[in-house]
Amino acid sequence: MDFFKKLFGGKNVRPSLDARHAGDSGMQATVMPVLPEEIYESASIELQDIIAPSALKIESKSINLGEKIARTFFIISYPRFLTDNWFSPIINLDKVFDISIFIHPIDTSLALRQFQKKVAEVQSQINVREKKGMVRDPMLDTAYQDLEGLRDNLIQAQEKMFDMGIYITIYADNEMELFKVENEIKSMLESRLIYIKPALFQQEEGFKSIIPINTDLLNIHQKLNSEPLSSIFPFVSFDLTSDTGILYGINRHNSSLVIFDRFSLENYNSVTFAKSGSGKSYATKLEILRSLMFDIDVMVIDPEREYEFLSEAVGGRYFNISLSSDHHMNPFDLPIPREDETAEDVLRSNIINLVGLFRLMLGGLTPEEDSLVDRAISETYAMKDITPESDFSNIEPPLLSDFEMVLSGMEGADSVVSRLAKYTHGSWATFLNRPSNVDINKKFVVFSIRDMEDELKPVAMYIIMHFIWNAIRKNLKKRLLVVDEAWWMMKSEDTASFLYSMAKRGRKYYLGLATITQDAADFMKSPYGIPIVTNSSIQILLKQSPTTIDILQKTFNLTDEEKYLLLESGVGEGIFFAGLKHVAIKVVASYTEDQIITSDPSQILLNRKAKEDYETAVKDGKL
Repeated sequence: MDFFKKLFGGKNVRPSLDARHAGDSGMQATVMPVLPEEIYESASIELQDIIAPSALKIESKSINLGEKIARTFFIISYPRFLTDNWFSPIINLDKVFDISIFIHPIDTSLALRQFQKKVAEVQSQINVREKKGMVRDPMLDTAYQDLEGLRDNLIQAQEKMFDMGIYITIYADNEMELFKVENEIKSMLESRLIYIKPALFQQEEGFKSIIPINTDLLNIHQKLNSEPLSSIFPFVSFDLTSDTGILYGINRHNSSLVIFDRFSLENYNSVTFAKSGSGKSYATKLEILRSLMFDIDVMVIDPEREYEFLSEAVGGRYFNISLSSDHHMNPFDLPIPREDETAEDVLRSNIINLVGLFRLMLGGLTPEEDSLVDRAISETYAMKDITPESDFSNIEPPLLSDFEMVLSGMEGADSVVSRLAKYTHGSWATFLNRPSNVDINKKFVVFSIRDMEDELKPVAMYIIMHFIWNAIRKNLKKRLLVVDEAWWMMKSEDTASFLYSMAKRGRKYYLGLATITQDAADFMKSPYGIPIVTNSSIQILLKQSPTTIDILQKTFNLTDEEKYLLLESGVGEGIFFAGLKHVAIKVVASYTEDQIITSDPSQILLNRKAKEDYETAVKDGKL
C-alpha cells in the first residue's frame, strides 16, 4: 500500500485489469482508486475461515469434512419402558461422535385434545373386535391403559408432554471405520429396543442440527412424557470430581477434573504401576507438591535421587543414606507410647520388627536361631534398663554392638554372631552401628538410598520404614509415606510383610501409604503383592509393557478396551481407580510445577545451571 501511495501521489489506488495487461502494446493504462475499507475487508480473516474444514462434500449417507467422514443418525423408535441411564453406554463410548438432544414442550391442553381423540380410536377398535367376537388383543388393551393413565397424569399436572429429537453424528477416517462404529452404536441401542436410521439425503441438515448453534433442521421427533424423558439425562459419564482433595489430572473422556481426597476413603493407601519412563514419578511428585499445600506431611523413600530438587524447592529435608553417609538410624530406637498404648506393647512390637530385620540382614534364620535372636534382643534392652515398666522418654537405646555382645554370650549363637560381624566391625558398620542423628521434624522429608549398595537396599528400606513408623506413632497427624520402586521391598518376605502391615495399620495413625513400582510382575509374585493392592483404595495404572499387562488385567479385572488403552497410552496417561469408580486420566501440571518436578534430564540440567547462576549472582552482589 505504501508503494502505491508513493507512485500515485499519496492516493490509495490499484491498477485496473487493462493496466495489468497493457504491456508494450501501446495501450493506455487506466488507474482505479481503491478505498481503504476494501483493502481492509480483503485482508480480514473471519472465525468461519479458521474453523471451516479444508473441503466439504455432501453425499446421500455421509459428509466428507476434509480428511474425516461424518454420518448423522436419528432415533426413530423407543420401547414401552426406558430404564435409567440407558443412554450412558453411548455417551461413555470411547469413539469420536457428537450428540444433539432437542426437547420441544407441547402445550398440555393441545396434548389432552390429541389424547382424547387417540383414546376414542383405541376404544372404538376394542369395541369393534368385541362385537365381531374376535379374540382380545393384548396390545390394544395395554395401549388403552397407558393412554388413560397418561391422560390422568396430564390432567393432574403430574406429567408434561414433549417432542424430542436425538441426533448422533459419528466421525471416522474411512468408510470401514465408520461402518464399525455405526454397527457398534446400533447394536448397543437395539439391545434396548431403540432403533436409529441414517438421515438419508438430509446429511447437511443433520450436520447443521448437530453443531452447537441450537437449530433443529431435521425435525424428526417422538413424543415423550416427563418420566421417560428424564432417563435421557446426558451428564452420566464417569467422573471423580469432588469438593475437596487435590487435582490428580484430567478425565480423558469428558475433560472434567479428577479431584479426589485420599483421606476421605476407607483407607488412605494407593498403588501405582507403570513402565519406566511413563510418568509415574512425575505424577507422584505432583501429588506431593499439591498435598503439601493442604498441610499434609510427606515422607519419601527415594531409590533414584529423583526427589532432591523438590525437597530443596519446598524447604524440606533430604537425607542421603549410604555406607559413607553422616546420617544414621539406630534400629533399636523406641518411640514414646501414645495415650492408647502401653510401654509393654511398644517394646513387644519393636522386638518383633527387629527379629524380622535380622532375618533380612543375616539371610534367614533357623527356628532355633530365631528364638535366640528374640531372647537376645530382650536381654539387650534389659541391659540398658529398658523394660515394659520403663519411661521411654528418658532412655538411651542400645546399639547393634550391644546386641552382638549379648548374643556372643549365648550358647549356640556362634553362626549368628559370625554373620552379624560385618554389620558391627566390617565395612557395613558405619551404616547400622551408630546412634540416630536424623531429625524428620519437617513437612517434607526424603530418604535417598541411591548410593547404597544393591545388597543392602532392602535392609536400608526396612530400617528407614521402621524409623518412620516409630516417628508416626508418636503423634497423630495427617501424613503420606511414598515408597518408590517398592519392588525392592517385595524381594524379601520380611520386608514385604512389614510393608503390608503398614498398609493395614496406617489408617489408625492417619497415614496414607503410596506404593510405586515399575516391575508389576515381581510385585505380584510376592504373597503380599495382591493384599497390598486390595488394601489400597486408590490404584493408578499408567502406560504398561506387553509383558506385564496380562497380570494387571487379571488383578484389576480390566476389559480388553482398558488393556489396550494402557498399552497405547502416552506419558502421564492411564487409568485412575478410586473406590468403585475409575476413569481414564491424563496427568497435567502448570509451568511452575513442571519446573520443580520434571524428571527430564535436559530440563534438570537447565534448572541446575539457573540455580548456579543465581547463587553466583548473589555471591557477587548483583542480586
